[in-house]
Amino acid sequence: MAIDLRYAALLLLGVFISSISQVMLKKSALKTYDSKIKEYLNPLVIVAYILFVGTTFLSIFAYRGIPLSMGPILEATSYIYVTIFGIVFFNEKMSKKKWIALVLIITGIALYSIGA
Repeated sequence: MAIDLRYAALLLLGVFISSISQVMLKKSALKTYDSKIKEYLNPLVIVAYILFVGTTFLSIFAYRGIPLSMGPILEATSYIYVTIFGIVFFNEKMSKKKWIALVLIITGIALYSIGA
């Protein structure tokens, strides 16, 4: 099956939005709440889960134009997004091991994409 770049872009968009949802959930988890209900039923959490549902539908639609074997490779780009968001929004520090791991992930994605 040939790869339709529009569907690949759609899957990448879904992965990016999903990464944003993860940041929203982490932001919410860092706050303290008066009750368990407020912890789970606040706008940040609700919007994050709505986005997760939306990205699920994007993924389902994207698989119409890309092979199943390509999906996990494109979804692995979430590691890149989450790393960038962690540094920017949470001031997380990157150790040498984390940088090496990220480079290996990017290299794997690139090598697979060239061979596909």
